[in-house]
Amino acid sequence: MNVMTPKFGLGASVLRKEDDALIRGAGRYTDDVTREGLLHGAVVRSPHAHARFTITDLEAARAAPGVVAVLTHQDVAELGDLPCMASPKQVDDKPLNKRNAPVLAREIVRHVGDAVAFVVAETAAEARDAAELVAVDWEPLPAVADIASARSEGAPLVWDDVPGNIAGRMHVGDKAAADSAFEGAAHVTRIELVQNRIVSNYMEVRSAVGEYDAETGHFTLTSGSQGVHGMRGILANAVFKVDPDKIRVVTPDVGGGFGTKAFVYREYALVLEAARKLGRPVKWTSDRTEHFVTDAHGRDNLVTGEMAMDAEGRFLALRIAIDANLGAYTSQFGPMIPFFGMSMATGLYDIPTIDVDCKLYLSNTVPVDAYRGAGRPEAAYLIERLVDQCAVDMNLARDEIRRRNFIRPDQLPYRTAFGRLYDTGDFAGHLAEGLRQSHWESFPARREEAAARGRLRGIGLSTYVEACAFPGSEPAYVELTPEGRVTLKIGTQSNGQGHVTAYAQFVAEALNLDYDRIDVLQGDTEYTPTGGGTGGSRSIPLGAVSARRASQALAEKLKKLAAEELEASAADIELADGSARIVGTDRAIDFAALAAAAKSEEDRKAVGEFKQEEATYPNGTHVAEVEIDPETGATQLVAYTIVDDFGVTVNPILLAGQIHGGVAQGIGQALVENAVYDAEGQLVTASFMDYAMPRAWDFPMFDFKTRNVPSTTNALGIKGAGEAGTIGATPAVMNAVADALRSAGVKHFDMPATPLRVWEALQAADAA
Repeated sequence: MNVMTPKFGLGASVLRKEDDALIRGAGRYTDDVTREGLLHGAVVRSPHAHARFTITDLEAARAAPGVVAVLTHQDVAELGDLPCMASPKQVDDKPLNKRNAPVLAREIVRHVGDAVAFVVAETAAEARDAAELVAVDWEPLPAVADIASARSEGAPLVWDDVPGNIAGRMHVGDKAAADSAFEGAAHVTRIELVQNRIVSNYMEVRSAVGEYDAETGHFTLTSGSQGVHGMRGILANAVFKVDPDKIRVVTPDVGGGFGTKAFVYREYALVLEAARKLGRPVKWTSDRTEHFVTDAHGRDNLVTGEMAMDAEGRFLALRIAIDANLGAYTSQFGPMIPFFGMSMATGLYDIPTIDVDCKLYLSNTVPVDAYRGAGRPEAAYLIERLVDQCAVDMNLARDEIRRRNFIRPDQLPYRTAFGRLYDTGDFAGHLAEGLRQSHWESFPARREEAAARGRLRGIGLSTYVEACAFPGSEPAYVELTPEGRVTLKIGTQSNGQGHVTAYAQFVAEALNLDYDRIDVLQGDTEYTPTGGGTGGSRSIPLGAVSARRASQALAEKLKKLAAEELEASAADIELADGSARIVGTDRAIDFAALAAAAKSEEDRKAVGEFKQEEATYPNGTHVAEVEIDPETGATQLVAYTIVDDFGVTVNPILLAGQIHGGVAQGIGQALVENAVYDAEGQLVTASFMDYAMPRAWDFPMFDFKTRNVPSTTNALGIKGAGEAGTIGATPAVMNAVADALRSAGVKHFDMPATPLRVWEALQAADAA
């Protein structure tokens, strides 16, 4: 039976409204913004991971061509530090040892790239040249550049008043019950894993333009972000200590965010303060190396997982120990990221007892914070690698041990040992479909064929779940304009996901209006009174429901208004093609005329808000197949299958784009990406010459389908999809790599599976 694809609304395969301008080069990013009298800034940064410093001479820089000002910490001392907004519950209720970053460092720098001065000049080139003339006397101090160093006995301290470099410690679960389960277990499987540090590397590096109106005392910041209201709140309340109404934040087009653009960075305060002091607008734009040494990094933890099982391989208890790297400062949400991971530690499995301990370490490295998935990829990676090892140890098939331990449909809604409430799903169902789609049963023949060519072939899977669209709301505001167009204003922020298209679908459905007559506005604190921004895959599950409700409310207002103008009953009015008409007649009034007939602005405006009480839980199965050349260590991903449950699909085209992009990032971490510091705290992978990024030729065609079970938590059944690809991909790929290497005698392997690392593991296995 053919199913008609809807023209509007939920499920419509609509092409992106945003793309016409972008592919014609008409996009407008922060660095495209210019103002009359615009000045340019450059930051003087530390070349040391840890050092005392004294600025000994500024005169040469101040006298350089085009220089207008040079700011040091003394010039911005009245500004507050960049605050850590996270306060996860600590063991024994002790407070988290927060260490906030100053706008400019005072006396001590704590990572390579730490900011010590800000040079402002007429051109960007003049600012950069003058920055090299700032004379600094450095006194290097001992540094710790990774978790192993930071936690070692007698390690140098990043902060003198933080003993052992431990900023905090978190625990969830029942230790006594877990200990009892482990003591009585028929078998215990243990695994130690490295979550490699990665750099987000969005296409558009950060940029900011600061303006100040001396007459009104009003600031304007233009910058790529993931939400203008949150950024305004931190700048106003914590940094400038002014009423939020005194700061306007504007975000134009954004070339990728991935969590990393959600945070307030020093340069935003610097351009605003420089604009206030100099009476002229100031722009700063990062280069790629600055991105590597200033923008928050992702992942980076060491973790041990243990599973207690009965004689049949059923899971009894899970014990996890996490050591997480926070970097030199506690970033905006950094300490919460491991906590998010802890909350999803049990995955899709019926594990009654957990004991999860997490230590948060400071180090002389770039601060670590949310990166696509924010803790949930780390959780999925651990549990899925551990479950595979459980299967090996118990001599069970990897799919069978999963089926044996899945939460059953009749157990839903299911409260996990952490307290998460999974509402709906059919986990064995999408596993079965994933195995069928990937031709899992016939893999041995493909392995044998590869072996005949001298290749090692492996297959791996992950059955993941994530939490997203966390409790809260995102109000939507719609308006019929005098021109007869409809404008939606909302406080989320597109970073390339296609929000304009998705939101327009719901407006179009309610008003029976062509997409081209709908304008979606985000990214300006003057558009809406509040806004939660974009993160945690919240925009569509929360924002789209609100947009739909607002549009439905506006439709009722327009029908009532048209009924008065046409002298008919509102029940007899229908909306179509930008007009309101009496059903079955040719009597109609277009939207522009309706707007003119409105007695007040409120007659042509409406607000919608959906408040969600619980997170949603997307889940699915990913299957990866790899082939390894043992002579070179090169790993080729030859097949990739995805079967996901997103509850309800809003737009199949947009969804596929989100999943493909997320999977690419997960594969990147598994196979090539790795941020590496040397023992002195120098980032040796600080450019694309040294930090590998996944390329198109690293990926096969993705076989993607959905097997949706609507959420009962979300009003439209939507579960969210923005981060799911990243969460499912990394463990699937690494389980495939581990499967291939296991056939050659390699018992354990950590990410990333670069050719050298794979080759060394094979050589070590041969020598054993």
